[in-house]
Amino acid sequence: MRIDYAATARAIASLTDGETDEVALMATVVCELHHADDRFDWTGFYRVTGPEMLKIGPYQGGHGCLQIPFARGVCGAAARTGQVQLVDDVDAFPGHIACASSTRSEIVLPVTGAGGTLLGVLDIDSDQPAAFDAADAAALEGILRDVFGDVKKY
Repeated sequence: MRIDYAATARAIASLTDGETDEVALMATVVCELHHADDRFDWTGFYRVTGPEMLKIGPYQGGHGCLQIPFARGVCGAAARTGQVQLVDDVDAFPGHIACASSTRSEIVLPVTGAGGTLLGVLDIDSDQPAAFDAADAAALEGILRDVFGDVKKY
């Protein structure tokens, strides 16, 4: 099954309406996304918890890496650059961190709150090569902007 982004965005908006806690929002978003598409083998957030450091947040799937420095991996690249990372072949990505041996491709999006504050990244891994494209990136960016755009860091 392939995700219906419009329907998923509506469901997420309904479930998160009025919620301001970023962890509660992340848990809801990741649950809805993970179960909406067969390509999504691991779906989760890594939260900014200190200078140049991401730590695992709410996720669905097998175990993830507990922490990722901004200087390493696909998640670090998204956090460091503020740009979506679309990786068709993780083995070809310099410095890829293999948290799960099943991962063949991934998409990682920066998550920003009020005033452009980096809250973390959304990481979606697939056990299929080249599973994600620009349409996925655009739709996911819209969902993240709608959910987290007004969230203030404590």
